[in-house]
Amino acid sequence: MAENIGLFERMRAGEFDNGENVLRAKIDMSSPNINLRDPILYRILHLEHQRTGNHWCIYPMYDFAHTLSDAIEGTTHSLCTLEFEDHRPLYEWFLEHLDLPNQPRQIEFSRLNLEHTITSKRKLAALVDKNIVNGWNDPRMPTLSGMKKRGYPASAIRDFCHRVGITKKDKSIEMALLENSVREELDSASPRAMAILNPLKITIDNYPEGSGEQIDAKNHPKDSDMGHRTMHFGREIFIERDDFMEEPSEKFYRLKPGGEVRLRFAYIVQCKEVKKDKDGNIIELICHYDPDTKSGTGSSTKKVKSAIHWVSASDHIKARVNLYETLFSNAQPTSEADINPNSLEILEDVVIESSLAKAKAKERFQFERNGYFILDSDDNGIKVFNRIITLKDTWAKIKNN
Repeated sequence: MAENIGLFERMRAGEFDNGENVLRAKIDMSSPNINLRDPILYRILHLEHQRTGNHWCIYPMYDFAHTLSDAIEGTTHSLCTLEFEDHRPLYEWFLEHLDLPNQPRQIEFSRLNLEHTITSKRKLAALVDKNIVNGWNDPRMPTLSGMKKRGYPASAIRDFCHRVGITKKDKSIEMALLENSVREELDSASPRAMAILNPLKITIDNYPEGSGEQIDAKNHPKDSDMGHRTMHFGREIFIERDDFMEEPSEKFYRLKPGGEVRLRFAYIVQCKEVKKDKDGNIIELICHYDPDTKSGTGSSTKKVKSAIHWVSASDHIKARVNLYETLFSNAQPTSEADINPNSLEILEDVVIESSLAKAKAKERFQFERNGYFILDSDDNGIKVFNRIITLKDTWAKIKNN
């Protein structure tokens, strides 16, 4: 005993090189549990510590430090993932043989493995260190700070955890379950607004030049307490480029040559002409509007199969939008080779309705037909929005099938 104490004091004094000596617990080398075969308690490591510098050159192994810290800090239940189940007998052996102020209990449960991401702190740290992501609060990271910056409400995360539950069986949770919790929370809590992510200009050639009108729009279709807002409507507007198809398929009900569509809260318009640049790219649509079809007036019984959103070309503000997807393409990622190269798309030329000029950081909105977004910041007068989550896109499912 005296010899061992002396050697340990010399280890503490820095007399030995890394790996030259260790301090072990004498338990049972014949135990079927390898963790009880005289496990190492302290090892030598001559390395500057980020907090204590070079004050220490011996460090406790995880199992030993785990038990001591729980007992010293007054932890009642130490909740661990399943890989620590075989370590519990050692945890309990330390509690039984050491004079400690408390007797905590270790309980294991399955890890919350979420598809298309990883939860290993070591692997996540590597992504941060290699600048693959923009820090621990990158909205693609499965960290609380990342989810907060992404715009996930805390209540949605709690709801997700409640639905998943706690089990003793390894499992992998579909991303769709988390997204469903987020959508349900945001649907009722988020005011609506209009934003055009990929603008295509429309000129309504039978609308009087130089004139315009204020269109009344609901802030939420199901919650009248959220009130109304006004949107400027005039001769020139922007729509989503994806809402027009020059050679449409049979089930495409949005705008097409000769086709009609309703502009949300406004009028029915018909495409009369398609303008292109010298390379054949569509740059503008010439449309007619039916002045008798204004929403809410009841002056026309005309019906169309689709309604699309729009933003005034003369009354809007510019914005930048970050479109986030899953960090990994593979549902069960195993290496950095599985990283999704399209996990972040930055849109610079987004136009949004002018009512959002008063929006404040961390406010969430549903950009109609585009998804849920959170205002991240104002960058030199340009509002920057992060997409929290998409909406369910019926047309995308039809197209993919």
